[in-house]
Amino acid sequence: MTEPLLSVRDLSVAFHQGKETSRAMDGVSFDIMPGEVVALVGESGSGKSVTANSILRLLPYPAASHPSGEIIFGGHDLLKASDQMLRQVRGNDITMIFQEPMTSLNPLHTIEKQIGEILDLHQGMTGQAARARILELLNQVGIREPEKRLQAYPHQLSGGQRQRVMIAMALANRPKLLVADEPTTALDVTVQAQILELLSRLKGEHGMSMLFITHDLGIVRKFADRVCVMTRGKIVETGNVEDVFTHPQHEYTRHLLASEPRGEPPVADPTKPIVMEGQDVRVWFPIKAGLMRRVVDHVKAVDGVSLSLRAGETLGVVGESGSGKTTLGLALARLISSEGRIAFIGNDIGNYSFKQMRPLRDRLQVVFQDPYGSLSPRMSVGEIIAEGLKVHEPSLSPDERDERVRWALTEVGLDPDTRWRYPHEFSGGQRQRIAIARAMVLKPRFVMLDEPTSALDMTVQAQVVDLLRDLQKKHELAYLFISHDLKVVKALANHVIVMRGGKVVEEGPSEQIFQAPQQDYTKALMAAAFDLRAVDTAAISQ
Repeated sequence: MTEPLLSVRDLSVAFHQGKETSRAMDGVSFDIMPGEVVALVGESGSGKSVTANSILRLLPYPAASHPSGEIIFGGHDLLKASDQMLRQVRGNDITMIFQEPMTSLNPLHTIEKQIGEILDLHQGMTGQAARARILELLNQVGIREPEKRLQAYPHQLSGGQRQRVMIAMALANRPKLLVADEPTTALDVTVQAQILELLSRLKGEHGMSMLFITHDLGIVRKFADRVCVMTRGKIVETGNVEDVFTHPQHEYTRHLLASEPRGEPPVADPTKPIVMEGQDVRVWFPIKAGLMRRVVDHVKAVDGVSLSLRAGETLGVVGESGSGKTTLGLALARLISSEGRIAFIGNDIGNYSFKQMRPLRDRLQVVFQDPYGSLSPRMSVGEIIAEGLKVHEPSLSPDERDERVRWALTEVGLDPDTRWRYPHEFSGGQRQRIAIARAMVLKPRFVMLDEPTSALDMTVQAQVVDLLRDLQKKHELAYLFISHDLKVVKALANHVIVMRGGKVVEEGPSEQIFQAPQQDYTKALMAAAFDLRAVDTAAISQ
C-alpha cells in the first residue's frame, strides 16, 4: 500500500498569552497521498490556517506550542526537524500560497526580483534562464503581457494579480506538496477556473499533492479528491468529496452545505434622491519613457464610465481582475484623481481638495478588499473602530464612543469583548468583519464595498449579506458593491454594470443581467460563477 506523502497525527496547537492558554486545534489527524488533493473546509476561526501554518512551522513560536502530535513528511517529523532541514523543505519540497498576498509580497522589490529570488535560492537559476522561467510562470497563472509586469511592484497590481504572482512563486520549484490557503480568494470567477485548471494539470504532470484550504464549497466539489470538515479546532467529518457532499453525516457538514447567500435585494425606489452620480468618469495613468520621462501613452484604467446610485439602492460592479472596478470606486470616493463629473448628494465633488472632502468622509465610507492591509497592527480593534468617531463626532464622551463600538461589533457578528484585541489575533474572515464595522459605525450615506465577502466563508457571507441588507433598509444606504462573487452580487445588487478594460460592456437591472446576459463576456462570467464544470473562457481570451 502506498505510503502517505504527508501524515498529520493527533496534532494540537495551543496559544499562550501571559498566564492564559487557549487551544486552537485539538487532536487533528489526516493523510495526504501522493498526487492527491485534500480540501480542508470550515468557518473562519475553525483552525484551517493554523493547520496549514503548523505543517511548515510558521506559527509564532514560542507563543504557540504543540501539546501533542506529529507531522510526518519524507519519514521525518517536521515538528522535531532542525532549522537546516526546514530550510530545505520550505519552498522546495513544500510550498505555500497565503491568503493575503499584499502582506506576503515585499513592497520594496519588483515582481521579477521576488520570483527570481526563489529560483536562485533553490535552483541556482539566474540571468536569462531565470527571466525566461519567470515569464513562463506569469503566463501560466494568467498575467497579461508579463514582460510589462516584471518591473512592477506589488502595489501596482490588482488584488487578483497579486494573488496570481503568489501562485507563480509557489509553483516555481515544482513542489511535491502545495499548501494553498484560500488561493482563489482574490480572483474573479473566470481566473479561478483557469487557476484550478492549471493546478490540476500540474498535479497530473508532476504528481503534486495539495492541501487546499477554502470556504468555497463549489471549488471543493470540482477540484478535491477528499475533504476534511473542520470546526472549533477539530475535524468532525472526512471522506471522499462525492460521499460527503451527497450524504453528509455530521450536523455541521449539513449546515455548511446549506449555507449560501440567499434572498433578494431591497426593492429600489425610483423616487429616492440620487446619492452618487458619475458622468464620463476617466482615470488614466501616464506611461513615461525615455531620458526625459515623457508621456508616451496611458493606461486607461477607467475610460468614460457613467452611473447613478439612489438612496437604498445597490449597484454591483463586476468584471475580471484589472478591469477597473476598484479604480472606479476609488475615483467616486475621491481617493484618487479623475476626470469627469462626480456628484455626491447633489454636490459636484470632482474637483474637491482633501481638505474640502474631509467634512464629507463620515457620510462616504469604504470597506477595502484586504482587511489586514487596511487595519493598523498597532491599534486595538476598539481603537480602530472608534478612530472615525473621534474625528467626525468629537462631542461623544468616551463611554458613548465605547457603546457605539460595542454596537458595531455586535452588528457584524463579533463579540464586543474582543475590542481589546489586535488584528493579528483574528482570522481573515473576522478581520473583514472588523473592517465593515469600522465603516458602519459612522452610519454613512454611501459605502464603497470592495470585495467585502471575498475572505469570508459561506455561512458568514450569508450573514454579512443579510446584515448589509438590514442596514441598507434601516438607514437607506447606497452601496457600490464591487465583487467577483456573482452569487453574492445577485443576492444584494439592484443594478449591475459589467466592466472590462476600463469600459462598461453591459449594464442593466440585476435580474436582466443574470437571467439574459447579452454580451459573450458577461455570458462567460455567468457560466464560470454558476457552473464551474461548464466554464468556457473563450470570451475572456478574445
